[in-house]
Amino acid sequence: MLPELIYLFILSYLIGSISTAIIVCKLLMIDDPRTQGSKNPGATNVLRIGGKKAAAVVLFGDALKGILPVLIAKYLDFNLLNISIIALSSFLGHVYPIFYKFRGGKGVATFIGSLFAINYLVGLCFAFTWIFVAKVLKVSSVSALVATFLTPIYFYLITNSLNSTYIICIICVWIFYTHRSNIKRIILGAEKRI
Repeated sequence: MLPELIYLFILSYLIGSISTAIIVCKLLMIDDPRTQGSKNPGATNVLRIGGKKAAAVVLFGDALKGILPVLIAKYLDFNLLNISIIALSSFLGHVYPIFYKFRGGKGVATFIGSLFAINYLVGLCFAFTWIFVAKVLKVSSVSALVATFLTPIYFYLITNSLNSTYIICIICVWIFYTHRSNIKRIILGAEKRI
């Protein structure tokens, strides 16, 4: 099982390293998201520079990068801890893509995809939290951060797996790290609204 885990960890990282935002923007002849707006190759920035349809495709593609490796791990009958490690790998691929000089997105969509594939109830809890906070506060990054903060609680209550929850906590802390510039703007009251 260990060799399979290592191989899938590497494959998952490589899948995560594919930048949906860069590919979609090239295909639709939209400016490179790394040079426009927040300069982040993610769905929110693509929404600002390319519109709703382009952003929806990026969101789906980024989520798929989290879904596919987890589904492969489930097919190979990995336990929940190893599946969570695979989710971490695809997340790291998105944030530090080998194909783009290790400069990637913030990882939220890929994380959501992984959550839905691991346990759809956890994914739904994240999604409903994000939507509720977005409706109330109308700030995408705040919505993502609140949902991320609560996810380890949801995950543990639904799966009852403490070791796997530790891996999910690592991803969530990393998401806060990738959003450090957003957090600064939130504190200053300068974060852009949806």
